[in-house]
Amino acid sequence: MNNQQQSQNLQGTSQMPAQQSHGGHELFDSHEAISGLIGGMEQYLLYDQHVQDPELKTMLGQHKTFLTQLYNTLVETLKTGQEPTVPTQTYNMAQSNDVIYGMQPSQPKAPAQSVNELNDQCISSFMMGCLKSSASSFTMAALESTNPVMRRVFQDSIPNLIEMAYEVFLYQNKNQYYQVPQLKQQDMQNYMNSFAPIQGQMPH
Repeated sequence: MNNQQQSQNLQGTSQMPAQQSHGGHELFDSHEAISGLIGGMEQYLLYDQHVQDPELKTMLGQHKTFLTQLYNTLVETLKTGQEPTVPTQTYNMAQSNDVIYGMQPSQPKAPAQSVNELNDQCISSFMMGCLKSSASSFTMAALESTNPVMRRVFQDSIPNLIEMAYEVFLYQNKNQYYQVPQLKQQDMQNYMNSFAPIQGQMPH
């Protein structure tokens, strides 16, 4: 096969409709990321009926609303390859950034043996798992996307998933579901001082 015949099998972005400008890896990873998001949203439906704390219930509802719009934006972008009708939004969490450091004695945890044992600690942990999973799969999909709009939608959605996960962490932390140990003061200082800035003229 000569070069001219080979080049007939190749197409640039400008030679094809926008809805077809997706690479194979992109479609596989997009499918996995969007399917994972669906799974998380469906799990949120199950969690909703078990939540006791009104604050966690409100957070879960806000997440569901935001993720629903994100899902629609992703699906539209995947189908059209063009700028979505509703662009990527910004999630603003309700929690304060105060973190409680240190460890308090607590009861050892074991898996629940019945649905009745599922409590807000369990639910918030499940929510965290869904968000972490989506943040990872969105990152991989963004890195594999060849369509610039698809890439941008995944890329811009990752900070929102991280923000939601941070909100869940802060909720867990203040309720002592997620305690944060620290190193000894000297060990912390050693780690914090283990890197030095580059001195002299910075490259342009």
